[in-house]
Amino acid sequence: MSALALIEAEPVPVAHPEDEMALRFAAGDEDGMEAVYRRWAPLVLSLARQSLGDGSEAEDVTQTVFLAAWRGRDGYRPGRGPLPAWLVGIARRKIADALSARTRRTDVAAAAARESAGSPDRSYMQDAVLNRVDVTRELRRLPEAQRRVLCLAFYGDLTQTQIAHVTGWPLGTVKSHTRRGLLRLGRSLDAGATE
Repeated sequence: MSALALIEAEPVPVAHPEDEMALRFAAGDEDGMEAVYRRWAPLVLSLARQSLGDGSEAEDVTQTVFLAAWRGRDGYRPGRGPLPAWLVGIARRKIADALSARTRRTDVAAAAARESAGSPDRSYMQDAVLNRVDVTRELRRLPEAQRRVLCLAFYGDLTQTQIAHVTGWPLGTVKSHTRRGLLRLGRSLDAGATE
């Protein structure tokens, strides 16, 4: 049964302009919908703001309420109660949906934070310790100049220019020691990994 037939079947006396507006809305009149929105959107927005505490989220909920009301206007029965009460009922459901969605988002964010802050995998930690032992052992096997340059670079976080200043060596010498030390260290670690 269409909304218009329903309205004709249930005679409702039109005493106020708001009643006429509700009847036009229920009949699917787009101008009636616009009038209903202008009249009762502030009420719905106020309820949403009070419940959600977020103006932009309240505006989204208000839009959702009126979209749901327009789509479900066949469910509105003017004889059962005023249109604002029906809109408030829709608003309460949409506000509850928004609060549930917010809770889900918060739970997901908290779970992600716990996951990232959680302790790393035990096998990963063991591998990291073994790698540090291997690197330290191979660094000790390098000639003193190469070891010194690499330790200053990696553990001291110095640039090659800063290493040249600290050691008093020419920059070209620092670069040569770095290159040769890295190549030798890489070969030693690769050989150790294949054993």
